[in-house]
Amino acid sequence: MRRADRLFHIIQLIRGRRLTTAAFLAQRLEVSERTIYRDVADLLHQGVPIEGEAGVGYRLGAGFDLPPMMFTHDEAKALVASARMAQAWLDPGLAQSAQDALGKILSVLPADARTAAESLAVFAPGGGLDAPAQRTLQTLREAVQARNKIFIQYLDLSDKPSERTLRPLGCFYWGKVWTLAAWCETREDFRSFRVDRVTYVRRLDERFRDEPGRTLADLARVEDARAREMGWMS
Repeated sequence: MRRADRLFHIIQLIRGRRLTTAAFLAQRLEVSERTIYRDVADLLHQGVPIEGEAGVGYRLGAGFDLPPMMFTHDEAKALVASARMAQAWLDPGLAQSAQDALGKILSVLPADARTAAESLAVFAPGGGLDAPAQRTLQTLREAVQARNKIFIQYLDLSDKPSERTLRPLGCFYWGKVWTLAAWCETREDFRSFRVDRVTYVRRLDERFRDEPGRTLADLARVEDARAREMGWMS
């Protein structure tokens, strides 16, 4: 990678994160941390408002922007592949937004890059979520974002029905299966639900706030402790 390209990528990586360490930049760009320190110093000398320091992390000062980004052929192909997969495995709202965003990106690419991207022989044929599961996923995702409680009717793997009131915390894709991680007010504990086994969902007007012991971060700590007890993590 040319040094000018590396400096550009450093700015892009710092701009895309709240705090970016030299170690992260060095790993992504496959150079030493010493090289990153020199590059950041040069960017500062050129007037790029990078805040922070070595050993702590960097962030980009307010008000700084770059000209519109151009994509390489491989980057454009990756976007096309992602949008095609989104049609099968995301909910309708996100899938349409991904397609619209891709159209905007392709419209400003040079003709050769656009042609290469659109001719990519990578597809996501049928076999994704069916229409009811896609609609359920969208309702769940929107409830997570808005922090609305939800009411669901659910069939477990033994086809035993139950009704739950949940605090939806996050939607997780496991490869052909989406699950909802939630705090179950019926069980007073964390629970996970397969989206394709939710037979009914209603987004409630009641909203929830983070409470100690009931957040997504708390769930991650519980799962981590469980994995350690089972010997799945060193």
